[in-house]
Amino acid sequence: MPRIILLCLFLLAHAAASASAEGEARFGGGMLLPLRVQAVPPPANKLRFRHDVSLTVSVAVGTPPQNVTMVLDTGSELSWLLCNGTGAPRPAAAFDALASSTYAAVRCRSPECQWRGRDLPVPPFCAAPPSDSCRVSLAYADASSADGVLAADTFLLGGAPPVPALFGCVTSYYSATGGGGGSNGTDSSEAATGLLGMNRGSLSFVTQTATHSFAYCIAPGDGPGLLVLGGDGLALAPQLNYTPLIEIPQPLPYFDRVAYSVQLEGIRVGAALLPIPKSVLAPDHTGAGQTMVDSGTQFTFLLADAYAALKAEFASRTRALLAPLGEPGFVFQGAFDACFRAPEARVAAACPRLPEVGLVLRGAEVAVAGERLLYRVPGERRGEGGAEAVWCLTFGSSDMAGMSAYVIGHHHQQNVWVEYDLQNGRVGFAPARCDLATERLGSGA
Repeated sequence: MPRIILLCLFLLAHAAASASAEGEARFGGGMLLPLRVQAVPPPANKLRFRHDVSLTVSVAVGTPPQNVTMVLDTGSELSWLLCNGTGAPRPAAAFDALASSTYAAVRCRSPECQWRGRDLPVPPFCAAPPSDSCRVSLAYADASSADGVLAADTFLLGGAPPVPALFGCVTSYYSATGGGGGSNGTDSSEAATGLLGMNRGSLSFVTQTATHSFAYCIAPGDGPGLLVLGGDGLALAPQLNYTPLIEIPQPLPYFDRVAYSVQLEGIRVGAALLPIPKSVLAPDHTGAGQTMVDSGTQFTFLLADAYAALKAEFASRTRALLAPLGEPGFVFQGAFDACFRAPEARVAAACPRLPEVGLVLRGAEVAVAGERLLYRVPGERRGEGGAEAVWCLTFGSSDMAGMSAYVIGHHHQQNVWVEYDLQNGRVGFAPARCDLATERLGSGA
């Protein structure tokens, strides 16, 4: 059986935290846990994570190993690291390529440069003479961008042997949000050195390392979670409900063929399905309208008709619990306009009574309830003496965000065991207490 790698996964709660400050926790021999965990010998590096930003993991890159923090993004392909020489401000933990004896820049006429990047929106290209380097240019929906060279080095995760992988050694970086860029515009921690691309493209980390399955379990708040790479994920997971990955063989302009695309069949509020035509929830002839499971996006985004239906039904169901913000021009992060005003204590009392929202997939469901339905907008207060906070529904408008797809973000994957089964072409979901799972594996704080 392939070796199982366990890493601690965190939503960065303190931007200045580093892997070295947290140290390592080692797993003992065989354990009998509620999640059916088998013997897991490798260590787990711990990082903190900011709940409102992104998921990160600790990785050691190069020879000798350099500890870096990377955003875990199932919506992106090419992994990249900020390298020394970056013109823009960068974390102190930028990767020093010159200090690694195993680092090698890819040449422009090599097979890696000529055809391995075929799935990228902008394929790798040769630098202008006299340089012989292979250049990469990456762009994200929030207008963040990264440019550099395609390179190779060793990556070490947990206690597994180091593996060689291609990545972007970024030397020019622009962030529209002040941090790193995720696949759909979510801010990333200032402490992050780069991004770990985990989609199904030919240059993604999972493809390069022949990883047939991986899973994660995200704890709410700033607690730790788990990332499991390789091995038999079923041995660790609760009973999962699977939904098949959607495949469209022919290239379509708005369909991401290497994303984890699933079929959204309906949206329910409470026990009732919203009256949304099936055609609205499926990709059209251009590929627009696919549904992607994406750990690199914070919240969930819905296309116009589905968003309008959910917004209206949620407002109707919560009229007695939440006061509408009443400011038509207020839009949080350019995509969230279903907003409310209330003191924190009132929202805390109302959360258990909010109607559950279910994203009904083919064979599975992602249910969102309680406090995960609302997000307190930082810095926004209303009422006399600022007694009321501003809260927005954690479902946004894809159209307002400039996207042509449905996206299930990591905020709605909290306390859900999510398994990406690439070998069988499916994604599995199961409710789980991710904080308890982490503690029982000996890696909880």
